[in-house]
Amino acid sequence: MQNTDTPDTTEMLADLVWLNAVIATELIQITENTSAILRKSPPPESCIAEHHALREVALKMAEKYRPGTALMQHLTHHQ
Repeated sequence: MQNTDTPDTTEMLADLVWLNAVIATELIQITENTSAILRKSPPPESCIAEHHALREVALKMAEKYRPGTALMQHLTHHQ
């Protein structure tokens, strides 16, 4: 059995966690934007609050493995 706990493997997994967090937060934003376009009004407040909580979880995961990236700054500018 091969030992997969190498620096390269660890680095790759950290990259994948960060990338998935970016993708997740962007999909949440796309969903909100699409909802607003279709409704011709903002999404319900309950959805916005839940989406914010989900973004926070994804951001915490991303920051855990890739601290100091532009993701936090980017998310604070989402409308």
